[in-house]
Parts: sequence; structure tokens; C-alpha cells
Amino acid sequence: MYKVGLNCAIRCGVSRKSQLFFREPPRLQSVLSTRLSSRVLCGFNPWRGLNEDNLKVHKKGSTEVGQLKKASFMLRFTSLLHSDSKRNFETIGVSNVSESKKKLVEKQWDIDFENAEKAYMNKSTFEILRAALVFQLCTINFLVDNGIYMAKYVEKIFGQKIFKTLMKLTVYGHFVAGENQEEIKTVINKLQENGVGAILDYGVEEDLSEEKAKDLEMTSCTSDADHHEEHGGGKYKPHRQFGDRRQKVVSARTYFYEGEEKCDENMKIFLKCIDAAEFATDGGFAAIKLTALGRPQFLLQFSEVLTKARQLFQKYSGRDGDIVSRKFDLKRFENKSEKLGVLMSRDESRKWFTWMDRDDTGFVDLLDWNELIADNRKFSKLFNVIDPVTGEEQSLLPNLSDSEEAQMKRMLQRVDVLAQSALEKGVRLMIDAEQSYFQPAISRITMEMMRKFNKDRTVIMNTYQCYLKDARDNVLADLALSKREQFHFGLKLVRGAYMLQERERAQEFDYDDPIQSNYDETNSNYNQLLNFLLQEIFCEGNITIMAATHNEESVKYALKTMRELDMTSEQLSQVYFGQLLGMCDHITFPLGHAGHHAFKYVPFGPVADVLPYLHRRAQENKSVLSASKKERQMLRRELWRRAKNMMHLSKPQVARSHVTE
Repeated sequence: MYKVGLNCAIRCGVSRKSQLFFREPPRLQSVLSTRLSSRVLCGFNPWRGLNEDNLKVHKKGSTEVGQLKKASFMLRFTSLLHSDSKRNFETIGVSNVSESKKKLVEKQWDIDFENAEKAYMNKSTFEILRAALVFQLCTINFLVDNGIYMAKYVEKIFGQKIFKTLMKLTVYGHFVAGENQEEIKTVINKLQENGVGAILDYGVEEDLSEEKAKDLEMTSCTSDADHHEEHGGGKYKPHRQFGDRRQKVVSARTYFYEGEEKCDENMKIFLKCIDAAEFATDGGFAAIKLTALGRPQFLLQFSEVLTKARQLFQKYSGRDGDIVSRKFDLKRFENKSEKLGVLMSRDESRKWFTWMDRDDTGFVDLLDWNELIADNRKFSKLFNVIDPVTGEEQSLLPNLSDSEEAQMKRMLQRVDVLAQSALEKGVRLMIDAEQSYFQPAISRITMEMMRKFNKDRTVIMNTYQCYLKDARDNVLADLALSKREQFHFGLKLVRGAYMLQERERAQEFDYDDPIQSNYDETNSNYNQLLNFLLQEIFCEGNITIMAATHNEESVKYALKTMRELDMTSEQLSQVYFGQLLGMCDHITFPLGHAGHHAFKYVPFGPVADVLPYLHRRAQENKSVLSASKKERQMLRRELWRRAKNMMHLSKPQVARSHVTE
């Protein structure tokens, strides 16, 4: 341990004389071994600003002043190592730490995800029976595939009142918290009693026919200037074949554009979610989707602008190093422009490069480049070339029309209203991910909202889907922007919801498949990003992360990483775990009981209107066989344990005879 501390000192540039400090008694050596080496890698130097007098070694006959200086240094040094946290006091071995605190720390990491009794201790026997029944029903293919039609048939035969009662006793009661804010209070309070928070989500979806959904999609994604229904191939073009975005998507809600009034109505519903999150939880979350707040044509067009702009940046910068470290200077800009056939003189190229180099470093990096897209028209005019087929002048970057920019402004206004409400009520607003042909625009809008609202704390959170090949580049770029402009970076990390649909669409219209080639690569990407972000939090990053996953191994991996980093309580407060209500209780509640920040996605809404949501939950449980099988087994174990206890209590007790001595 002494060597670890000494090596760290040498790497920090500490003099040989200063290294005498490490000959002190090993009071701080355990801290140095677990903490200082990691902090040096994060760019931390505890000796910055200290002089030789501060490092005077105590010798016989030294003055009181020298002792005080030494004591002062020790105090400063230990504070730099966050020794004020409870867990660091344990590491140092301070004798006045109580046994209860030690046990609390052990409890935080000693989590058993196999203990059915603890996982379901908050549930009544009826709730466990209902859960076991619901999960068993999800294994019957006929019921899952035809659930909505059967539900409507039952409602027609028995009437709405009996139908609602039956649903609340079964599937609806298991997966949905209630019909309105008043009804969800019981569920929310019960979660809070077990250390679990809530992410409020209005689960209502319109039950549109496939043809109706396709009609709405083609109308809302087609430019007013284009009267053709089909637009040929291309990722950022609408295609009727894939117009119903609900197809082969089991874990995500879908919105279709039905006009500006409908978008305003959706905004009001989201405001109610924010109100409910404020009332029900301490620092809770509300989840929204941007396709509910504006015309998707803008998202398509803006995503195309952003994607082609990044591709053009990579042509200028090259592909060496990670996306954030790439950049180009004036000479490279001139040479690449000439090779690309950009219509620009040497004098013009110097003028344009000066305009792009916003921070006057002599280089243009990705963050500089992204800033230019805000001035869409000026930026697109910069890269004009001659079309080799038509001989006409055209831009390498697409441009937004007046109507598309107006659509953008209306969508941004609605998001702004929601963000302002969340800020005032102490709620965090989680922007859900969507299809990859919408996602670049969604992420860009979300980052603009972070810039505005995440100055003092995390209000806005973006979602990153790890099955996308460019997920890491997107996280790195957005994190770098938050660091440069010093706002809090909030993100939810998921695997993804649109894999089958996305892969088929890419194959059909001959563009690069955006999805990882297999599930193992998605898992690897998820865990690598999780590890990277936890390291960033440990290095004092202003990051709030929600690890939203039903994968038990990923949760264990996160806990293992957090423990190995020996994160402080403040750093642990920046990490959240999330699962859906009614699923993976054996993960969520043990996390909550152990003191981690565990959350449930809590949908609510009228029984009849959440049938599509319930249908997707049933499909998801059918598709994730291994996870649902484990839950069914644990539920049966807990039911059997409770049954045995009841039988034991029901046995007649034999009175003890009085024995005289």
C-alpha cells in the first residue's frame, strides 16, 4: 500500500523530500491504495498549491508551528480524499465508527437477488397470487397474441363495470398503478416505504388500426412541397411498409401525429405526470416522448441534417481516436475541401474556417462543428458542390425549409413548458429514446434543454440505446459538451426497444444497419458504457445516470464496479436503477432495502385506454423467457413458504405442564 501511494506521488510530480510524508504511520495507506491512484488517473493532484513548509516532517525539537503546519496538511490531504464520508472513515479505521454504521455499509453491498422472502415482503399474499397468475398467463401464446380482442369481447359481454373489476383484480392491477392521481397514491406510498421511487408515465395509447396508423405516419412525415406518398429508398424518408411504428415493438409506447391540438393535449397530460411526480415522490421522474409533442417530419429532416453533418465532419477530421478527440486545422480543411469539390476559394476557406473556429484554438473539433448547425442555412451554404450527373450546384448538407423550422419551434416551445414545470416542482424530466431515424434530432433537442435547465442540478435526462452502434460516440460527444459548458449531464442507459423493426427496415431500403450484430455485443456495449460513466462520476463528474434494465447481471456488474471504486455517498446518490412496475421485483426491492436509488416505471390511466400497454407487457414477458421463468419460480417459493407458515400456525398448541422442582 505504501508503494501504491508513493508511485502516485511520483506520477503527480511530488519531490523526493515531499515523499517523506509516506513514511508516516499507515493511517492513510488504505485510503491511498483504494482511492488516490484512481484520482490521479482522473487528473487529481492533492499536492497542488502546497509548498515545502507544508510538508515539514516532524522531528525531535521541531517548533509548535511546524507541528501545526504538518497537522494542517494532514487535515487538508484527508479532506481531499473525501475522508469526511462515513465509508472512508471505515477504511481509515477511525475507532469511533459505530457497529450499526458498519453493518449499514455491508448491507449496501450484500444484496441477495435470490431471496424470495425479502423480495416480496412488501406484497400481500393476494398480490403474490395475482403476480404468479399473470406471469403464467403470459406463457400462453394464444392469450398474449389475442389479448386486446379478448378483453374487448369480455367487456362487451359483462359490461364495463364488471370488466374493470376483473382487470383490476388481474393484469391491470399487476402492471398499472391506477386510473388517476388519487388512485396511484397507495402504490406510490408503498414503494416509498420500501425505499423505491417512482417514474410517472401516462400509459394511455390510442388503439388505431394498422391502416389508420400508416395513413397518419405518411401524412405527418411527408413534406408539404412533396405530393408523392413514397420517396424511394433512404433512412430518413417515410415508408408506408413501416408506417405502423408499433410493429414488432413490445417495450415502448408509440405516438402518431394527429395535429397541433393533439400535441397540446399530450403536453397537458405530461404536465399532469409532472404534478403527480411532485406530489408522490421526493425528487421523482416523469417520462415523455418527443413524437407526442410535434410533427415527426421535422424529426426526420433534422436527424438527416445532423447525421450528414457528422459524416462530413469525419471526412475532414479523419477517424483516428475517439469522436471527441478528432479535429482539423486550416490546412486540412483546405485540402479536404478541394478533394470533395467544394466550391470555395482559398480566401473564402480561410474566412469560413475562422467562423467555424469559435474558440480561436486553430482547430475545429466536433463540439465546434455541432454548434454551427444551429445556424442551419448559413452552414449548409458553406459546402456547395457540383452534381456530376446534372451539373447543377447542390449542398453536401440538407437544409430545413421554413415550415420545418416552424415545426421545430412549436415542438421546442412545448418541451420548454414541460422543462420549466419540472424545474419549478423539483421533478426530473426523462426524454425517452425512439427509432434511430428520429433519435439524432431528439438527442440534439434534449441536449439544448440540458444546457438551459441543468445548470444547478439535473432536470432533463436523455436516453441512450446501447444496441445502437454509435451509442458510445453519442455519449462521449454529449458528455464533452456538458463538461465544456459546465451543466449537469443526465442520462438513462437502456439496451433498446426497436431492434427487429430497425434491422428489417435497414435491409429493405439498403442502408447501414444501425443495430449491433448480436445480443452479446449489445450487452458488452451496455456494460462498457456503464463502467465508463461510473468512472466519470467517481472522477467528480456532474452526471446523473439511470441504469434502466431488467438484466440482473448488469445490475450486479454496476454494484461491483461501484464497490470497487469505493464511491462516496454523494457519488452513489448520482446512480439510479430502474425497472417496470410489476416486473423484476426481485431486483428493485432488494436494491431499495439496501439503500440504493431504485425506481419503478409507474404507468397510470383508464382501464380501457391502457389495454395496448398491457398487451405489450404480456408480449415482453413472453419474449424474455429466462427472466420471467425465474420470477415465476420465486413467486411459487414465496407462496409455498407462506403456506407452510400458515399450516404451522394452524396446528393446535400443546399447553406446557407446570413442573415443580
